[in-house]
Amino acid sequence: MRVPARLGIIFLCHDELDVASQMVRVWREGGAAVAIHVDRRTSAAQFETLKSSLSDLDDLLWVRRQACDWGQFSMVEATQRAAENLLENFGDVTHLFVASGSCLPLRPVSELQDYLARHPGVDFIESVSAYDVGWTVGGLNIERFQQYFPVSWRKRRKLFDHLVEFQRRFRVRRRVPTGIAPHLGSQWWCLTRETIAAILYDPRRTEFDKFFKWVWIPDESYFQTLVRRHSTRIESRSLTLSNFDNQGKPYILYGDHGDVLAASRCFVARKIWPGAQDLLSRFPEDWGPDHARDEPNPITMERIIAAAATRRRLGRPGLYMQSRFPAKDRENGKTAKPYVVLQGFSDIFQNFEGWLASHIEGEVHGHLFGPDSVEFAGRPNLGPGVLSSQPECRDYDPSGFLTSLIRISDKRQIFQYGPRDQQQLNWFMVTDPNATFRVVTGAWVIPLMQSDMPFDDIRRVAARLQRIELQQLDIMRSVWVKADTEIWELSDFLARPADVLQRIIADLSVGQPPQIETLPPMRELDHVGRFLQRLRNAGLQPRLMGDFPATRSEEEWNV
Repeated sequence: MRVPARLGIIFLCHDELDVASQMVRVWREGGAAVAIHVDRRTSAAQFETLKSSLSDLDDLLWVRRQACDWGQFSMVEATQRAAENLLENFGDVTHLFVASGSCLPLRPVSELQDYLARHPGVDFIESVSAYDVGWTVGGLNIERFQQYFPVSWRKRRKLFDHLVEFQRRFRVRRRVPTGIAPHLGSQWWCLTRETIAAILYDPRRTEFDKFFKWVWIPDESYFQTLVRRHSTRIESRSLTLSNFDNQGKPYILYGDHGDVLAASRCFVARKIWPGAQDLLSRFPEDWGPDHARDEPNPITMERIIAAAATRRRLGRPGLYMQSRFPAKDRENGKTAKPYVVLQGFSDIFQNFEGWLASHIEGEVHGHLFGPDSVEFAGRPNLGPGVLSSQPECRDYDPSGFLTSLIRISDKRQIFQYGPRDQQQLNWFMVTDPNATFRVVTGAWVIPLMQSDMPFDDIRRVAARLQRIELQQLDIMRSVWVKADTEIWELSDFLARPADVLQRIIADLSVGQPPQIETLPPMRELDHVGRFLQRLRNAGLQPRLMGDFPATRSEEEWNV
């Protein structure tokens, strides 16, 4: 014959006492015995208000209050005191369950008690060896047992860190009491009466308490370790759904988690946001007798939280925000989507942007990083996502400008680039796998040749542009390049412009690329060879244009 189970709730609270009052009432009206410990630092007025709100429940136990510091032994002492009160006053209590004002029963308490009755003699407590498995998220693992931790990590962080470093340097090692092996786990456990009594009334309790008094966060190790000494059957899991992020902080559950919490069929969940009144009014939720014996299935909830933890740590590709600004070269993708950088084509062809836009699907811009203006497609004052065309706004954060533009639009972003443009993003772009570079080197010489500037100025500008483009090429040919890069010298491109443009169209097209029927009008190129020779004669060695014979007479280039 199955023996019925009755819960004894060790209820720990320190704030949000109005919510705590609701939770106490849920546990008590569900048939559980409740021992309440309120942190002594909670004001007397708040404490009396809580007692008054629960005055109609005459069999509640009010545990003698003490101040509880996070990560210190006072948390264990409060739990011990509440457990002793329950054992002494309720002889019919078969299991003790630790809960707080942030723990919300998701199913009727009677279903939890029936579940415990169907698992007689089982202690539900997460208990992981501190030597074998890294249970902790950040922080200390086995060192929390080997060193002394006399000060609060939260209140005196610097002193705490100095003490840890001091003990590491001088190899301070505490001796673990004989007969126990350090274990770690969640503080939200459910133990049988026999096991908790064996822990509390162990003849060596004074010795164990003295040892754990100097352990860091002993509420995650005291019962988890000693249960291994006394329990006959341990189920190393908690009946409370509780998850932590990559920094070891508990996840807060809000109103929009209601459906997935219900679907988990877990008995209890924490940590509930105090303002989530829709959760507080919905749960515990009774699904009827057909579901009274449903097994807890936290996998879906854990997957959602794991995905959220990954998203928080890695962010979304190409998204930079104040709350998660990544370190250099540790981004989850520099940009969100593929984009194309074309260099030299608009110098060779007239109206190249319009011609290219008519052959591919994408947003074809001019020189987005031009010195005088941001040349959005169509030249509006405000581009996609209300990005300004003012270069001062762009230059304040060039990478932010580029990543925002790419993320904002559904179309592929294609823009012109060259040595006249702002050069801060060269390394950023060539190390971005989303970037595609198609470059004709030395094409900048064509508009320079056709300018009306004095030749001395032309030579000076040519020297500067060539120096910049040579630096660009060094970057594009480095071993760190991740972009799709293809480079032609000007003379090689002009020898077969239709073939190169057809390849570019094919690279930028989805599906079958269109065939080029006509090329965009090409700028006047007859004098390139002689112009390059004049630069040589003036002491500048053109290095990026390829082979252009000097076929024109000197008289045609009189200044």
